[in-house]
Amino acid sequence: MQQLVLDIGRAPEPEFANYIAGPNAEALARVQALAAGELREAVIYLWGERGTGRTHLLQAAMRANAALVVADDVEALNEAEQQQLFAAINVARDGGPPVLAAGTKPPAQLGLREDLRTRLAWGLVYQLKPPGDDEKALYLRGEAARRGLRLSDEVVQYLLTHLPRDLASLNMVLEALDRYSLAAKRPVTLPLVRQALEKKS
Repeated sequence: MQQLVLDIGRAPEPEFANYIAGPNAEALARVQALAAGELREAVIYLWGERGTGRTHLLQAAMRANAALVVADDVEALNEAEQQQLFAAINVARDGGPPVLAAGTKPPAQLGLREDLRTRLAWGLVYQLKPPGDDEKALYLRGEAARRGLRLSDEVVQYLLTHLPRDLASLNMVLEALDRYSLAAKRPVTLPLVRQALEKKS
């Protein structure tokens, strides 16, 4: 038996419009306002596990406002980078470009210099939570429709129960299924999905 070599295409560019907010609607609204220059607060810090959309929101904000100071994975910053972020937060609080930062832990638990942890906690802090199955199903249907595909409820359920559940992985599988269905000249049905995922190279 052969397994399909999934030819993974690029995911759509991160934008606010294609972020599945789910339980993170307030954080999304605040980041949008920050990027638009409409937020009184000058600093936002987002934290959460992989798959919650931290990087998506940061990239969407950069696309909306190039003047924004953005720092992702702050726990990995070296001493010089920590100093730069510290200075940027001070400038932001004095009316300079706003700062949007993100990491895997809340500010108090970050292994950073104390004054930077304190500065990150001065602004708005949001814990991002992963989307639920309903939001993931909406995402799959929306991305499928964007590609001209229709996914039945059983296909959506199969993908959510048999594959990695983060949105990036689901998007890559959807892209591969799109290519496979085009090559096979068949719609994306449950038998086609099973066949595509069971074949070996």
